[in-house]
Amino acid sequence: MEVKIEDSWKEVLKEEFEKDYFVKLTRFVKEEYARHLCLPKGKEIFNAFKFTPFDKVKVVIIGQDPYPTPGHPHGLCFSVQKEVKPFPPSLINIFQEIQNDTCTPFPENGNLERWAKQGVLLLNAVLTVRAGQSRSHQGKGWEIFTNAVIKKISEEKENIVFLLWGGDAKKKAPLIDAKKHHILTSGHPSPLSANRGYWFGNKHFSKTNKILQSAGLKEIEW
Repeated sequence: MEVKIEDSWKEVLKEEFEKDYFVKLTRFVKEEYARHLCLPKGKEIFNAFKFTPFDKVKVVIIGQDPYPTPGHPHGLCFSVQKEVKPFPPSLINIFQEIQNDTCTPFPENGNLERWAKQGVLLLNAVLTVRAGQSRSHQGKGWEIFTNAVIKKISEEKENIVFLLWGGDAKKKAPLIDAKKHHILTSGHPSPLSANRGYWFGNKHFSKTNKILQSAGLKEIEW
């Protein structure tokens, strides 16, 4: 696995790529992709960084790991490729909350590149997965890497809006300097959480735009 990552991130994270854990992680991922069907495609693993350069980050959304269904994931958390229908349940609930919160209608497709290009870093904690086996690449080193990404953003930027949805994402809060940044938390948009009242009504999308507006930054077109 050659690390093909956007230049600004390559500079910010260059020390991570040289650490022992990342060398071992690279070896593991190469072996997994050689022996099994893994997702997303190799060239898409670092898409979150490709579409949202370090200097463009305004909002960070943290997911868990890629959708395990072939043809769905493409390196952006919660996002699916344009032709995927119906949308995954979590994504349906995200779009429903956006509609309720901002009166933005459901989009034609579930590809969130449009968010990423506006400065929303769509970061999964784990960037790869075996097809059909959720969380199969957990504990192999990806979490160390993505935690380092979150720390770097926290240390080197300010006024970033971090959206932490669900228990796993909320555990990332200690990595973030709350004096410099804005942390919004809620339940996960999955049906299990959303249907129990922990997702709908969080108004994270309008709240995010109000924060960006107050910082003199362009709002996100959700």
